[in-house]
Amino acid sequence: MKKGIHPEDYRLVIFKDMSNGFSFVSSSCASSTETEKWEDGNEYPLIKLDISSESHPFFTGKMQFVDTAGRIDKFKNRYGKNMKK
Repeated sequence: MKKGIHPEDYRLVIFKDMSNGFSFVSSSCASSTETEKWEDGNEYPLIKLDISSESHPFFTGKMQFVDTAGRIDKFKNRYGKNMKK
């Protein structure tokens, strides 16, 4: 690996799937202003996820409708005139 191109500030971070509440701890250098207490009693930075392996159809084997922040409506408004009905 090349030297000097990888971040040095890795630490434990909580990743939380907001669609179902699933959380896991992993090392990351992603920045966050929020923190949350983990099962071990320590407080870690919190990264909120829209989708994780617990809610993704590939891993769960079932389709789920996940629309965060009206993305589908934004797409339809932008490209709806070009879509055939």
